[in-house]
Amino acid sequence: MRSTGFRRTFAAIGVCSCLALTATACGSGDDDAANGKTRITVNCEPPKSAKVDRKFFNDDVAAFEKKNPDIDVVAHDAFPCQDPKTFDAKLAGGRMEDVFYTYFTDARHVVDIGQAADLTPYLKELKSYATIQKQLRDIYTVDGKVYGIPRTGYSMGLIYNRKLFEKAGLDPDRAPATWDEVRADAKRIAALGHGTVGYADYSAQNQGGWHFTAELYSQGGDVVDADGKKATVDTPEGHAVLRNLHDMRWTDDSMGSKQLLVINDVQQLMGSGKLGMYLSAPDNIPILVKEKGGNYKDLALAPMPGGKGTLVGGDGYMFNKKDTPAQIRAGLKWLDHMFLTPGAGFLGDYARAKQNDAPVGLPEPRLFTGAADAKDQQAKKANANVPVENYQSFLDGNQKLRMKIEPPDAQRIYTVLDGVVSAVLTKKDADIDQLLEEASGKIDSILARS
Repeated sequence: MRSTGFRRTFAAIGVCSCLALTATACGSGDDDAANGKTRITVNCEPPKSAKVDRKFFNDDVAAFEKKNPDIDVVAHDAFPCQDPKTFDAKLAGGRMEDVFYTYFTDARHVVDIGQAADLTPYLKELKSYATIQKQLRDIYTVDGKVYGIPRTGYSMGLIYNRKLFEKAGLDPDRAPATWDEVRADAKRIAALGHGTVGYADYSAQNQGGWHFTAELYSQGGDVVDADGKKATVDTPEGHAVLRNLHDMRWTDDSMGSKQLLVINDVQQLMGSGKLGMYLSAPDNIPILVKEKGGNYKDLALAPMPGGKGTLVGGDGYMFNKKDTPAQIRAGLKWLDHMFLTPGAGFLGDYARAKQNDAPVGLPEPRLFTGAADAKDQQAKKANANVPVENYQSFLDGNQKLRMKIEPPDAQRIYTVLDGVVSAVLTKKDADIDQLLEEASGKIDSILARS
């Protein structure tokens, strides 16, 4: 799944559904515009409804073109940045932009179907490439060749309500570090009554499968084996995830009676002050405040319970296989300017974000390493307008966790796992052994067809 929020004033920016445009408009490989400049089409321009973000984006494009008068950037907007319903059709039909947005989970697929340009010969021209976290760079590396550039990354953690922790007699500065502690704390929070829920989880629209995966990673498990050929959910770790959910739901009654929840349901509960804990990425926090009635001072973020791993995701840009060398070089320059300069650009100009009342100081995205990371973090800290101390344990704890991306064929696998999670949360007598055995077989079939 993609991260569900965005650091700036708009909750989730997105773009490019240019099916109505001609193939030439979306990525023809023709690098000579009428004025003799190298022309590139790009996507993920914020939509017109996100006025502030769109202005920032267009201002940054204009600054880039002024700095590089030989390059003409044509941006396409729509919502979302990548629409799963049209993505493959655009690729197959030759209608994709010259520089196009992808989720991490789609990188290998784009390479496998032969629609990505090999960027390896041009990497020396991307000044920032070596400063990007290796685990993120590796996502776009296939058989030793580089086919894309990361733009942002996120990891899952535990959002919790400090005020409810205090009311329940818990230490708001000490989040639960194990799933046993989550269960115990959730029970105490639910005991406050008046509709208060201790812990909530998703169980519909593939989101239950997504969270099952995150919880499995936190226990040290995997959804598929290292070769991506066989399911590995019918394991002690998989059983532990479901047993914990079952017991919180039915033995402790700490998850509330309403189930089959999706992200908006859970965010509404947290924003209204009726929920103690749920799993999410840091970008949920501004949504909880700006859209759901929450308060920054009441919201804290801790690392994934379990201490063994966390699910990571994010996005980046790939290049059309039809791109000329001039277009690839121009596109890499554009990415450096827009997204990959610490403390600057569309995602990194924290001073500009603060002036426009956007949240600054959230612990992610954290893209860089070494001196570049230090520079970016210093600029973020200097402009912080949220309680950064509420997120310190997340930052510290993440350093000890294994970072794992989503499994192959994630959405189809999540559909299977959705049924497993929803059964456990809606049926007291759900047979966990049978559910995981059947799910394992279904996932094996999905992987066999891949």
